[in-house]
Amino acid sequence: MEQKLIALDLDGTTLSEHSQISARTKQILQKASRNGHIVSIVTGRPYRISRDIYDSLGIKTPMINFNGGLGHIPHQTWNREYQDTFAREIALDLLAHKEKLGIKMMAAEAKNMLLANTADPGSADNFFPSILASTEVLNAKNLKTDPASVTMLVEQTAKEKIIAQLEQLYGTDLEIGVWGGPNPILELEPKGVTKEKGLRYLAQHFNISRKNIIAFGDEHNDAEMIDYAGWGVVMRNGTDQLKQIANDVTPLDNTQDGLANYLEEYLQLAE
Repeated sequence: MEQKLIALDLDGTTLSEHSQISARTKQILQKASRNGHIVSIVTGRPYRISRDIYDSLGIKTPMINFNGGLGHIPHQTWNREYQDTFAREIALDLLAHKEKLGIKMMAAEAKNMLLANTADPGSADNFFPSILASTEVLNAKNLKTDPASVTMLVEQTAKEKIIAQLEQLYGTDLEIGVWGGPNPILELEPKGVTKEKGLRYLAQHFNISRKNIIAFGDEHNDAEMIDYAGWGVVMRNGTDQLKQIANDVTPLDNTQDGLANYLEEYLQLAE
């Protein structure tokens, strides 16, 4: 079989409902890597809460964070590393109007920056920091540079309304996405930044043709990546809209090692 580039969304796809990577999923991904395929994480998550998953897989490939906004190789200096940002004034405007917009918690960040408006009391599964130093509080004084992403915890029942408001206010400057998993978390990245951008970058770096890319996802922020990949696979628990553009849908969901079972069969990895 020709070498494949395997692009992995995390929440709702590679990870379980408890945001963990199962032993079986890890086994299959490591086996794919040993067999010469390129396993790469392409996630909306920031680096700070995807690094441990990357490390647990033992891979050395570039990772894409912030939905395509950051491309880098963890723990290494890479001369092809990139990061896209947007104006800090937008983040500060969101902060000033967070109650009106229905934002409960928000964080502005980049690869090596994290500022949040409040500590997380445990409602968002550690997506936001539980303790904040004075220098880590999101305000005009601490936000000295443009962020790569703003992440927000919002009211579940108001999520769609909030998305519509954000599109109206900032749609010309920002991409507005939704994280997979159980929490109503929205993410904002610079306009034009999508997972497809990150996936194209990886494919060019490794000289992998489009037909040899297999991508897994579950939410609408995976749409461009799923559509671009030669073989786009949506999880059984994925959105109906995403399934309409997929090449295939996994028979099992992310709580049942759906990705591992599908990939094992696809790559004919069974012993």
